[in-house]
Amino acid sequence: MPTKKIIALLLIVSLNILPLAVSVQKASSDQLDDINTQLAQLNDELSKSVAATQPLQSQLDSEQQQIASIKSQITGVESDITVKKKQIDDGYANLAQKEKIITATIRDFYVKSYYDSPLITFFSQATMSDITQQIAYQHAQTEQDKSIITNIALTINDLQSQKEQLQQEESWLAATKTKLDADTAKLNTVITGAKAYQSQLSNQIAQLNAQQQQLIAQKYASLGIPVTAYTTSGGCSSDLNPYKDPGFGGTKFGFFTYGVPNRVGLNQYGAKGRAEAGQGYNDILNAYYQNFQITTMPTSSTNVTVDGTNDSGETFSNQTFTVEDYLQHIYEMPSSWPSEALKAQAIAARSYVMHAIANGQTTVAPNTHFQEVKTELNAQPWIDAVNATAGQVMTSGGQPIEGFFSSTHGGYTHTTSDIGWSATSYTKTAPDASGAINSWTDLQNNAYDKESPWFYCDWGSRPEDNGTAWLTSSDVADIANVVMLSQADNSTTSHLSQVDKSLPDTWDAGRVQQELKNRGMTPYTNVSSVSVSADFGSGNTTTVTVSGDGGTHSFSGSNFKTLFNLRAPANIQIVGPLYNVEIK
Repeated sequence: MPTKKIIALLLIVSLNILPLAVSVQKASSDQLDDINTQLAQLNDELSKSVAATQPLQSQLDSEQQQIASIKSQITGVESDITVKKKQIDDGYANLAQKEKIITATIRDFYVKSYYDSPLITFFSQATMSDITQQIAYQHAQTEQDKSIITNIALTINDLQSQKEQLQQEESWLAATKTKLDADTAKLNTVITGAKAYQSQLSNQIAQLNAQQQQLIAQKYASLGIPVTAYTTSGGCSSDLNPYKDPGFGGTKFGFFTYGVPNRVGLNQYGAKGRAEAGQGYNDILNAYYQNFQITTMPTSSTNVTVDGTNDSGETFSNQTFTVEDYLQHIYEMPSSWPSEALKAQAIAARSYVMHAIANGQTTVAPNTHFQEVKTELNAQPWIDAVNATAGQVMTSGGQPIEGFFSSTHGGYTHTTSDIGWSATSYTKTAPDASGAINSWTDLQNNAYDKESPWFYCDWGSRPEDNGTAWLTSSDVADIANVVMLSQADNSTTSHLSQVDKSLPDTWDAGRVQQELKNRGMTPYTNVSSVSVSADFGSGNTTTVTVSGDGGTHSFSGSNFKTLFNLRAPANIQIVGPLYNVEIK
């Protein structure tokens, strides 16, 4: 296809596919719908652009290959011209040396032609033998002169012809290089323009995908996941002991997560378990943090200001406390727990607020967005733990560390980077158990936080299923189909959100099955079993294997979790890296 036609076609495509503006707005309850609509449109625009470009790409590649081949030939021609130039220059230099020879030869030839006649030779020689020899000698000299003259004349003619041919080749070469440069520039404009447009669409899609993931993460709030051990809200949706019946027939599948999302720093239920096993607060802190020292700091003379409303509805209006007074109003761990666990929590909480102050944050919120603070003092056991550890702060490099903590880690502690936060040197990845963890049974028996009501939970619920998170065989079949389709064609992911939200351009189960068939794949309509493999060293589900009428397929644990959370109905979610499947 000529370059001009390619450019014209790309211009037509560009005029009919205008980039969509991305508007990053504050999250709202219906923004996910808007984002999915934009994602669907952007993916459609990208598909159109790619579809329009693909038929041209092979032609563009072919023309580029031809140009490359021609340029390679030009290089050979240029090299040949250089050789020819040298040969011609050498030829003319040689002619200059022969100029005297040919001049003398021509003069002698004409002289001999006039004066070396047979009659003169006859009268000038004494005998017939001498006459014959002289005539033969004169003839030979004449022929030699003729040969010299002829050869030099032919050389001159050949050099002249070569010179004219060389000039023609140089003219052709210059014109060809100019044309090639122009054609290359046109092709580059076409390719660069198409790829830049597609890149722009991809960037917009990436921004919306990130925003979509942020909004999906915000849905965790509707699950009632406890941030700290102090709260009693939330819990498992489909308790196994006793089993909670969803009310539908057939096989029931439950996806149960170990622990709550923020598995970093102090594991509060783990601290309780360790204290009950006889560990002191130093041992407990060293189990959950690394590369730190306990430093005594002037917390009794350091102030912190509290502003905002706590989770109980109490309001603080820029109320100032010393750090030690502030800690006595904190409610993050039940005061009835063992004193060593309370001391570990007091040091973690003190380090957390001192880290904020060291970074210029002198005003803090009185709720779980920072630390839960109430107007009344906490119970005496907590105040005793605060007083017993007064001034003690975990530091690294002389600065207070951010003493992260959460209610339940699910048998493992993780670094900040493990869960997608900025890397820190003082958090760690390690099993949190009294013995080896080589199986699900070991985890259930040995984890220090196994007594937490949130140690092993499925999260989310459907009112029509008795408020449980159990899934039907067809539910799991649809999720498995979504994972397969997304892996086969990532551009379809924007169509794979949960169906019961009625989001624009979302494909239902039937459409997903048809899309798989269109790609030569066999979809599931029913799933008979699901099994899970895990890395018990790091606490991550590695593989999910699904079997049913669509065959047996294995998926990576992280990818299955991502697509599960996107597709699963209602607010049913897998909330961590380590999860298992229960079947009833």
